[in-house]
Amino acid sequence: MDSVITSRNLSSFAEVSLSPRFRRQWSSLYKTLERSEPPTDKLMRLYTESLPKENRLVLAGDHTAWPRLWSPTLKERTYEHQPAWAPGAKPITLGQGYSTIVCVPGMSGSWALPLVHERITSFESPLEKAAHQLKRLCQGMRDRPRHRILWECRTP
Repeated sequence: MDSVITSRNLSSFAEVSLSPRFRRQWSSLYKTLERSEPPTDKLMRLYTESLPKENRLVLAGDHTAWPRLWSPTLKERTYEHQPAWAPGAKPITLGQGYSTIVCVPGMSGSWALPLVHERITSFESPLEKAAHQLKRLCQGMRDRPRHRILWECRTP
């Protein structure tokens, strides 16, 4: 943290290691990120406590593919559905899938508050992951609102 605070301009994560206050090896930055795990349940509770108090809370879920075609050693790289970019192309890619549930406050505006965003493992389907996320989300809410769930299912 001393390196971050005392550096005037950091244009990349690796530049932190160039600071004279940084007393470790440059690879320790990445090791710290690999070992760190944010407190997802605490963050989810904090998010749900700050949700608007409305009669109808609109929650939307989405499954998004993160293409990693040139990463053959990536852990749990799977075939994921992704809309075709050209006519006649197959709507699949190699990579990882992510499931996101957001709160869409009100009927006006175009923003959404992300509540949960997690990688889908090779042992889960997108719908199983979303159902699990939604169950955890509802358990963390003080007042269980009437929910409206929007889920986009794309079939190849």
